[in-house]
Amino acid sequence: MRLKTPSPGEFELIERLVKNLRLTRRTILGPGDDCAILAASKAPQLFTIDSMLEDVHFRLEWASPEKLGAKSLAVNLSDIAAMGGRPTACVINLAVREGLDLRFFDRLYTGIRKIAERYNTDVVGGNITRADRLGITVALLGDASRTVTRRDLARVGDDIFVTGTVGDSAAGLAILSGKLKVRGAVREYLIERHLNPTPRIEAGLALAKIRPTPAAIDISDGLLQDLGHIQERSQVSAEIDATLIPVSAGFRAAMRDDLSLALGGGEDYELLFCARPGHAEESLTRALGVPVHRIGRIIKGHQSLVRGAGGMMTPALRGWDQLRASR
Repeated sequence: MRLKTPSPGEFELIERLVKNLRLTRRTILGPGDDCAILAASKAPQLFTIDSMLEDVHFRLEWASPEKLGAKSLAVNLSDIAAMGGRPTACVINLAVREGLDLRFFDRLYTGIRKIAERYNTDVVGGNITRADRLGITVALLGDASRTVTRRDLARVGDDIFVTGTVGDSAAGLAILSGKLKVRGAVREYLIERHLNPTPRIEAGLALAKIRPTPAAIDISDGLLQDLGHIQERSQVSAEIDATLIPVSAGFRAAMRDDLSLALGGGEDYELLFCARPGHAEESLTRALGVPVHRIGRIIKGHQSLVRGAGGMMTPALRGWDQLRASR
């Protein structure tokens, strides 16, 4: 969708976007100077960055500016959650194209501001540049817990768990892209799961308290691909039981017995983690405040095994690759 209204000027837009931001006491000086000033933290710092680019990660006709703004920050918050940390402050770069008016950016920042306030995150500055496509890049700081849930902590014999359900976001994207035909409440549910992910900040903080510290990652690029990152960093392999992978009733209604999007779809932003045997799903669910399901175990070797109801599986989708741009 290419709007024909004239774009705002840089400084007019900056002044408009930052005037309603609410900052915590950790921010000594917020937007308006060459740098923000943050109070020194006693905790080790987490630092992450992610970008969303028009016609690559989103299309404007798919969602309101508010939802787009909220998601642009949520995907970064999910990285902090995967490390068991607490978000603190971020800066935002907007690549602005012609045809987007002040009202659009007001609404975009309304979405950013609401999720920032929900997770106690200060928006302390940023940058604006001209581009051929709209782009939103967020660089986010967080405080680490006493222990950090890293990717290199998986051990042979660990159980593999996942929070929530997986595959919903990829199914929602398939609907928006015209690749999957679904109607009614199921359609709305799956699209909403794609457009409005929930970063598992509280679950990540609870996960970091488990001893020994679990390996963890958020599911952004697909369950199998993200599990592969844990395997690579921990030098282990994994065995997954596809019949144990948690999927929603909406996903099941849309996809029936096809689990390819649950295994390789991505953008669910749930937590995938590996913990020592003995942790029951019920106790982990209570501790993390979100449903937790065991889906497999860590084994020796260098190759993943995926077992389905009919035996060994070879999933058609492995996950998202930014440079290959395919799932």
